[in-house]
Amino acid sequence: MSAEPIMEPVMTQVDPVDLLITFEEASPMPIRPEFVEGSVIMPPQPDFKHSNGAVRLAVHFHTAGIDLAGMGMGFRAAHKDGSTMALVIPDFYILRREPTELDESYRKANKGWYPIDMLALAGEVTSTNHETDTGPKLRTYAAAGVPVYVLINRHSQTAHCCTDPILPGDDPTEAYYDTDTKVSLGKPLPLPAPYPTLDTTPFLDN
Repeated sequence: MSAEPIMEPVMTQVDPVDLLITFEEASPMPIRPEFVEGSVIMPPQPDFKHSNGAVRLAVHFHTAGIDLAGMGMGFRAAHKDGSTMALVIPDFYILRREPTELDESYRKANKGWYPIDMLALAGEVTSTNHETDTGPKLRTYAAAGVPVYVLINRHSQTAHCCTDPILPGDDPTEAYYDTDTKVSLGKPLPLPAPYPTLDTTPFLDN
């Protein structure tokens, strides 16, 4: 998201799925909280450049024939014991598949969150919260085995295509992507097949 997020470490036995519902119900304004590395993240509404650029990327994928590109859905990652590891809402994504009956049952059981193994590609666009997307969220997507992580880093004016996720042990905070293809904003960002090369010019500062 585009503005400074509120991050609250959580020490509770409450399932994070229920915890985020509590945050949403208590907020006087619409929020879409996420849960990453033990903290609740409550980013404010994104600005125009953030939203416009993310929409353009999603449309670019569709124009290239990638029909399962989208925005707005939330995904749940689980620990090996089945407990909630993370709840994330990518700025844009590509799915491996259309939701199956099993996926919809999972979503119902987890109160609106789809399984993260549906993601073939996750994308985030930063602004003042660049440390969230370059740190905890990157590690979370890698730990969950999301094959491709596209990061538009407006702070460093760079775009990244991260591939080859690695989880060296049992600690998801140690996960990383082994390959990072990096370009300056305004340059085309190559993605692995079958995805198109991305136009990053919409994110250039005027």
